[in-house]
Amino acid sequence: MASFIVRLFFSLTFISSLFSISSSSSSSRTSSLSIDFWCNQTPHPELCKYHMSNKHHWFRPNHRSEYKKMLVQLAMEQAQAMHKEAQEYGPKFVTLTQKCVFNDCLKLYDNTIFHLNQTLQTLHTSSSSLLDVQTWLSTALTNIETCHSTVSQLGVGEFTAQNNASHKVRKMISNVLAVNGEIMKQENYNTERKARGFPSWFSGKHRRLLSLSSSSLKANIVVAQDGTGHFNTVQAAIDEASTRTVKTRFVIRVKKGIYEENIQVDKENENLMIVGDGMNLTIITGNRSVKDGITPSMSATAGIDGAHFIARDITFRNTAGPEKGQAVALRSASDLSVFYRCSIEGYQDTLMAHAQRQFYRDCRIFGTVDFIWGNAAVVLQNCTILVRKPLQGQASMITAQGRDDPFQNTGISIINSQIRAAPDLRQAVKAYETYLGRPWKKYARVVVMKSYIEGLVNPLGWSRWHDSDFAQDTLYFGEYMNYGNGSSTKDRVQWPGFHVLTRQNDTQQFTVAGLLAGDTWLPETGVPFDVVI
Repeated sequence: MASFIVRLFFSLTFISSLFSISSSSSSSRTSSLSIDFWCNQTPHPELCKYHMSNKHHWFRPNHRSEYKKMLVQLAMEQAQAMHKEAQEYGPKFVTLTQKCVFNDCLKLYDNTIFHLNQTLQTLHTSSSSLLDVQTWLSTALTNIETCHSTVSQLGVGEFTAQNNASHKVRKMISNVLAVNGEIMKQENYNTERKARGFPSWFSGKHRRLLSLSSSSLKANIVVAQDGTGHFNTVQAAIDEASTRTVKTRFVIRVKKGIYEENIQVDKENENLMIVGDGMNLTIITGNRSVKDGITPSMSATAGIDGAHFIARDITFRNTAGPEKGQAVALRSASDLSVFYRCSIEGYQDTLMAHAQRQFYRDCRIFGTVDFIWGNAAVVLQNCTILVRKPLQGQASMITAQGRDDPFQNTGISIINSQIRAAPDLRQAVKAYETYLGRPWKKYARVVVMKSYIEGLVNPLGWSRWHDSDFAQDTLYFGEYMNYGNGSSTKDRVQWPGFHVLTRQNDTQQFTVAGLLAGDTWLPETGVPFDVVI
């Protein structure tokens, strides 16, 4: 493992030095540089050389911006080929599990193409920041990784050959992530910015949406079970919202009641806001689980893909119970999304923070095993995390973060929150082990800062992945100025990747501004948030 760290260090140093050379070269110098020069700046140079050399209509780039566009174009072409090849597997699948995996992967591949295309368009127009690009590339890679993990987990071996194509696309996206990441370093890109005006997706007249009471909020559609609204199911209202041609902010009010349904907000259905009458009054509930033969994503009571989604004063619940294993209450891949005063309730895999930038404020999250997981850039601020009683012999893991590439700008940041035992565990705390998290993927990244940690957390703090040493030197787990009986770090794990943070400067990359660039878009939502730790 030590040799791996040495190789990684020299590899990253080599990449950085090459970018220093390229950034200082004049255009006359770079115009004569070979494809080998550019491809050697990536983690997977041979794949880059092969595809760029075999594209006879392409030219040698004159500077990094041209090179980055070419890499994204290459990745998108291969992703489209991957998607087409995957479609051919459809007729081969006959069981429910096979069909669910197939449909899940097709959707994930389609989303990968969407985010690569989004990246390419913005690179041609310069309409988005380097951070936006890194976020969308991270999401494109996460989508493919999620398909791969699901195929492996559910044992759909028929999809194995197709994974060879996806492995190629993953490497190509990883190349672009490295290039864009190094450009961010070279340009000393800084996310600690002052908020600048209103973003285009949130007009001034809507900035107080999160401060108005539900009864005084002017909703576009009202959902009510007693017949006083436009619809009596939440999904019907979401479907109606999806038909609008101009995707301006659209508000759905869901009156108090228990809505037994699974809802889905597709990626084209942007700027949607769902407001309940209170997290104890408006409840959307389902009971799907992986043991029903479906994928984790499909088990979600609520699945959110449309960007700029806002939920307020509502509960998302999965009642499958601990015996049913993986059962998601909320799955979100919504970029620049906000969940405010929401309760997210389940047992294993409760909150699937799948991808992109997400902010949770004044929320409650209940669960047992890996119940805050995924590969989003997610900040939970002023939230209450409640550990439930797991199955006999199980240990509870609060987080399982899925960062699988060192250049992905993702992670879980828990700030000014509380970690406590739920009522069903309180009388049996000593009978069960509880940990802050474990590394689901190689570069898992989780920090807990200025939070109250109850004594239920094991003194080691963090758990190994299945009794192995996996990722202990590549992960990043950190704690900063926590308090409570479970907060002491003197007996914490001695892994190279674990950090006791002592300086405020060390925390900045995990703040609302540092991880989400939230100070540039959260003010206009009206949700309260703290910029400084």
